Amino acid sequence: MDILEKNKAVVRQFNSEVIEQCNWETFNAIMDKDFINRTAPPTSNGAEGMWNTFNNILRPAFPGLKVEIYDQIAENDKVTTRKAIIGTHNGVLMGIEPTGKRIKIDVIDIVRLKDGKYVEHWGINTLQSVIMELKKG
Repeated sequence: MDILEKNKAVVRQFNSEVIEQCNWETFNAIMDKDFINRTAPPTSNGAEGMWNTFNNILRPAFPGLKVEIYDQIAENDKVTTRKAIIGTHNGVLMGIEPTGKRIKIDVIDIVRLKDGKYVEHWGINTLQSVIMELKKG
């Protein structure tokens, strides 16, 4: 397997084992000690901030969430993934009581990897739109 396919496999592993299963060991194994999330606020742009988003915000609000990967493109040391995070709003999300609604957060991520580890991340997603819909009840 060439490096591009290996990098894509690491990103798929992150999506299944970290986002879906909140596997702490996999998260620690994949994250570089100098990881930086270029999309997050400067106060939470390290690995801890990313773990917090999945483990303490998304997972409790959408237990059993799943990730559907639609496309992956790898070039040099970067992997771009177009995906959706899908679940049911069965827990509190940022003060919004559970609605039982099915949600879909569309995401496009770019991850830079080095030696099989996440070094940098950039992303866009529709979480804000989902939050606005859930607030409507």
